[in-house]
Amino acid sequence: MNINGILDVVRRHAPEEYAADWDNCGISVLGSVEEVGRVAVALDPTPDFVREALAWGAGLIVTHHPLYFDPVAPNRDGRYLDVLRMVLGAGCWLYGAHTSLDCRPDGPASWLGRALGLQDARVLEPVEAGSAVGYGQMGRLPAPLDWAAFTDLLGSCIDREVWAEVGVRPATVSTVAYLPGSGSSAMTAAALAGADVFITGDLKYHQALEAPLCTLDVGHFSLEEEMTRLFAAELESALEGVEVTFFPSVDPFRFSAIVR
Repeated sequence: MNINGILDVVRRHAPEEYAADWDNCGISVLGSVEEVGRVAVALDPTPDFVREALAWGAGLIVTHHPLYFDPVAPNRDGRYLDVLRMVLGAGCWLYGAHTSLDCRPDGPASWLGRALGLQDARVLEPVEAGSAVGYGQMGRLPAPLDWAAFTDLLGSCIDREVWAEVGVRPATVSTVAYLPGSGSSAMTAAALAGADVFITGDLKYHQALEAPLCTLDVGHFSLEEEMTRLFAAELESALEGVEVTFFPSVDPFRFSAIVR
């Protein structure tokens, strides 16, 4: 299939007009191949993934996180230069669907709300008042749950063995807000909206000290890896005659238990 037709499909599923001003969504590296039969999708454009995708025969690589946010001179060794060398040498296209995917109404970023069965779901931080486009989601559970039952439900939805908890734990949970990725900046919005609990990743120490509601940091990776897998499935359904493969990533964090 012609690369322009494939990119049109990608853009329909991750509209570039939704991208934040600070973000870098769209083509990161302009390829030279015009006909593409294989599209590789992953969370991060790591050298290991790019090497595997090119060996598989990908003509287009789509990742959630972009290769760069600001233009970077390829003047030093490292991950960035390694990826550039590989994709340019292969003539492969590299595309980032970051906040353009995060903001799509009822898109893959809303997967956790669907898994939890949230009702009357709405965007947590709209890009403008009254808009359905924005970051995160908030909704009601089908029925209130005590804390143990809620955490059992959440644990069945995410691929995570541990998470961090801050703030005052509610006795029961009825309303849940969440923001995939680094969403700790939305804690206040979740509290003001009346959420009983907020779920996100990358919570920092001083943010934790001032948490206005119970917040669970379940990790950046666990929320966005599943989102990217669902995005790949959407592209696979929409691209006839093109192979689309999701390449699982590895959480860069490892956890060790200290035994005394």
